[in-house]
Amino acid sequence: MTNTLWITGAGKGIGKAVALEYAAQGWAVAISARTEGDLLNVAKQASEAGLPGQIQAYPLDVTDHDATKLLFKAIEADLGPLDQIIFNAGTHAPTPPAEFSVAPFRILMEINYMGSVNGLDSVLPTLIDRKQGHVAVVSSVAGYGGLPNAAAYGATKAALINLCESLNTQLGDHGVSISVINPGFVRTPLTDQNEFPMPFLMEPEDAARAVFDGMAKKKFEIAFPRAFIMILKVLQLLPYGLYFWLVKKITKT
Repeated sequence: MTNTLWITGAGKGIGKAVALEYAAQGWAVAISARTEGDLLNVAKQASEAGLPGQIQAYPLDVTDHDATKLLFKAIEADLGPLDQIIFNAGTHAPTPPAEFSVAPFRILMEINYMGSVNGLDSVLPTLIDRKQGHVAVVSSVAGYGGLPNAAAYGATKAALINLCESLNTQLGDHGVSISVINPGFVRTPLTDQNEFPMPFLMEPEDAARAVFDGMAKKKFEIAFPRAFIMILKVLQLLPYGLYFWLVKKITKT
């Protein structure tokens, strides 16, 4: 029996790379994003790589709660019960203090955080009823601590980490696994907008393999690259004065 995955935010970047990695591993993959053309290009790329039919496109705006619930049912009607689900949809908007505005905070919270909450609300009742399934939420190392120009983005990612930690304390009792995926800097259209040096920058294909391997091992936290993660976790143990100095030095702000 073919394993099945549904991943949101799969039109570009990490989501696209993860979809292609799973397809290459023989999984049937349902991909979602707002832009149907991006999804069709991913499916076409898989077909050209000798994986016809492995990836199927299901357009979705993750901020639409009702549409998310309906799409989950439609995907399972097509592919059967899903083995893994990855809520990856998200975006970034720089928030320098001199341009502080409530708008990007509201937009990013609706997409990055509530988009995943809408997804979880759509799938968890079914997974709990089955007493099986593995769901993951893509957060970011930006959720570990405050970073320059990332007040809105980092807050959504910190909220996602806390959400997954909370759910993990009880979901196992229902036979359901949950993971939080915390990438460092990965070369994507979003990180291409960054105007500062990005240490340990990864290619999306390497990130996708890390996600696939971490999910296979049912790790709670899937974080990469390892060296960068270790540095960031050590930073969290430092006094604030030293933390702020090092962050500014690393990011050249």
